[in-house]
Amino acid sequence: MEAIEELAVQPCTSSLYLRPFRLSYRQNGTKKFWDFMRTHDSVSILIFNTSRQCFVVVKQFRPAVYMCEIERHQPQVFENQDKESFPSLENPLPAVVGVTYELCAGIVDKPGLSLEEIACEEVLEECGYRVSIADLRRITSYRSGVGVTGSRQTLFYAEVNDQMRTSGGGGQPEEGELIEVVEIPLGESMKFAYDETFPKTMGVIFSFMWFHNNIVPKLPKK
Repeated sequence: MEAIEELAVQPCTSSLYLRPFRLSYRQNGTKKFWDFMRTHDSVSILIFNTSRQCFVVVKQFRPAVYMCEIERHQPQVFENQDKESFPSLENPLPAVVGVTYELCAGIVDKPGLSLEEIACEEVLEECGYRVSIADLRRITSYRSGVGVTGSRQTLFYAEVNDQMRTSGGGGQPEEGELIEVVEIPLGESMKFAYDETFPKTMGVIFSFMWFHNNIVPKLPKK
């Protein structure tokens, strides 16, 4: 996962996932504009393995996170962002600075499938557990990246057990996915959520808090 080589930054003139726009408008009499991106909505799934009393999350390299760290250490990389050429990345940072812990998730890009069906597919592909729509509990939906994309993510909860695991997961290599499945023991989950040495998404923190508030009180007492 961390064997990242031949790094090169270049302008993005077209994309299958992002479309940049500029909105001009007048608000309370003041003329304004705002640059934004249109992208896909998404689903995410909080997975709890009842056999082992642990959360199942994923770990993967995120280029955007990596480049934020690059800019923090080498700001000159983006100084010529309006030009066609960028400086080469000399002495790049180790790839681990771009690796994050996340909930199992995926974009909504299949018009024929419901959000629940897409969530079930993602759980199987990324984490190797076969779940049905009946196994899902919808927690809530929220807007992510409100200053840039405004896309909606819908969060589900699914309980699984060891018998439901049919593969090792890891995503779809043919689509370039390289995902590591990670188990976080329930007893260590809140410490993990607030430990900044483990880079993670807000979805992980929020969903762990939701679980402790809504599910833990109903668990059998030891």
